[in-house]
Amino acid sequence: MQSPVSTKFELNGKAVEAKVPARTTLADCLRHHFMQTGTHVGCEHGVCGACTVIVDGAAVRSCLMLAVQAEGSKVTTVEGLSNADHLSALQTEFRKHHALQCGFCTPGMLTTAHALLTDEPDADRERIREVLSGNICRCTGYIPIVEAVYSARAAYRKNAKPEAGQ
Repeated sequence: MQSPVSTKFELNGKAVEAKVPARTTLADCLRHHFMQTGTHVGCEHGVCGACTVIVDGAAVRSCLMLAVQAEGSKVTTVEGLSNADHLSALQTEFRKHHALQCGFCTPGMLTTAHALLTDEPDADRERIREVLSGNICRCTGYIPIVEAVYSARAAYRKNAKPEAGQ
């Protein structure tokens, strides 16, 4: 039996600490210790993108990262992209463009797109497709997802580099 290891990081703007076995993935830590169940676990091999979260500004597959590797980092899950009162501009565009169906891939698509638009608010459709190509969706055919991300660009330009939750 492994002894638990402590890890501290910022999760959706709040300092958190977890004592987990050293081999616990960040995805499992987020879901089971912090109840951030928007982080979905699909393939558990980093291929599908359902578990994508933002770590220090970068889109990361949380099934491939150990929770202890998040020590001292800023982690944002899909829950951290908006507040309780309002959807983010990106989430609003997903809704407007019907860019989801079953919803399983949606959290990973949103976090990946948020990281992209934060760094590249003028990303064109080709760039959006390229970045989202690592996120598998079995339902939508990707066209509404790309259009939603493309439509959300203006909000990222206006705010320069929006923080999660805005």
